[in-house]
Amino acid sequence: MKKFKSSQVFAKELDKKDSLNNIKKEFYHPKNNSIYLCGHSLGLQPKQTEQYVKNVIDNWAKLGVKGHLSGNSPWFDFHTFLTPAMSKIVGARTSEVVVMNSLTTNLHLLMLSFFRPTKNKNKIIIDTPSFPSDKYAVQSQLKLHNLNPDTDLIEIDTFVDNKCKSNEEILSEIEKNIDNVAMILFSGVNYYTGQLYDLESIAKLAKKYNCKFGLDLAHAAGNVNLNLNKWGVDFASWCGYKYLNGGPGAPSGIFVHEKYNNEDLIRLEGWWGHDKNKRFDPPEKFSPLLGAEAWQLSNPPILSMAALRSSLDIFDDIGMNSLIKKSRELTGYLEYLIHGSDNDINIITPSDENSRGAQLSIQINSTIKDLENYFKSKNVFCDFRKPNVIRVAPNPFYNTYQDVFNFMNILKEI
Repeated sequence: MKKFKSSQVFAKELDKKDSLNNIKKEFYHPKNNSIYLCGHSLGLQPKQTEQYVKNVIDNWAKLGVKGHLSGNSPWFDFHTFLTPAMSKIVGARTSEVVVMNSLTTNLHLLMLSFFRPTKNKNKIIIDTPSFPSDKYAVQSQLKLHNLNPDTDLIEIDTFVDNKCKSNEEILSEIEKNIDNVAMILFSGVNYYTGQLYDLESIAKLAKKYNCKFGLDLAHAAGNVNLNLNKWGVDFASWCGYKYLNGGPGAPSGIFVHEKYNNEDLIRLEGWWGHDKNKRFDPPEKFSPLLGAEAWQLSNPPILSMAALRSSLDIFDDIGMNSLIKKSRELTGYLEYLIHGSDNDINIITPSDENSRGAQLSIQINSTIKDLENYFKSKNVFCDFRKPNVIRVAPNPFYNTYQDVFNFMNILKEI
């Protein structure tokens, strides 16, 4: 990590030297000189998104139903225009990835295939603090199999005594509880603490105990380095609206490892996962497409996919390595400024840059009772999580070192 300084002049110099600094001009920013540090919740809109969506609208206007098979981006295979860039972001082969549905819907579809409890292996492990929807999803999956969430859901607490556990401690806790476990569902990056888990080691442990390993990558995709194929992860899903900048409610992505390509897995089936050459023929026995595409059910939302595609094309142009490099420097600079202040601020996110992404979760002891609205009054976009955590995420696409410096000045006021 480079040596930082705490002056505004130094922040401006870093921005001048930043090879990605001009990329911020490709995004719309909220008005009134706001400091937007909330890309972990909703990424900003690329300026080219409007044209991508307009292209679909124009084809609809000019071609009508013919737009499914005609025009410059036919809708019949529209999802395939997103696959190459998305597969690079998560470290997968193109056959292992498809964009469809929304995150929790996809987790349910995948767990119906991969959570197949037996008499001796019938429990699920998740990490906590867990994102609410993940916990609700695994609880309901247990109920579908007439199992009891109170006894058959094992929660591995990764945040104890106001501190993130080390990866070694997390692995040890998993191994202590894994004997009767059929599936592990973990976050890639914990939504609350910002901790990036050692996913490769967890995947190896799951394989050792013949346990399926799935991931919710909502806060990891587009944020950290992922190698899902290499690590042997069984399945994963993620949303498209956080670091991927696909817009509110943007479609989700899924990953299914290629080792399952020729396995006859139980899945919910629909016509969009059926052999595309026979998709419009009279119904017959379901003939699944190869790989992740077989989990598709319905005609995809083309307008929403067009918005996500606009951002994925920017990812493809810049590359994850360059984005991660700047992300680490921005986040490291914020950490440096916080540690150099005299304020009572505690960073709960790990200090090791290999154990986090863009997000720092901080706790502030202040006489101000409503910190969330205080930041809003200062035109700062970050978010508050109960009981006392503020999540701040400097994004390499559109945040600057000057943004980080200005945010720190507001923290000093508190």
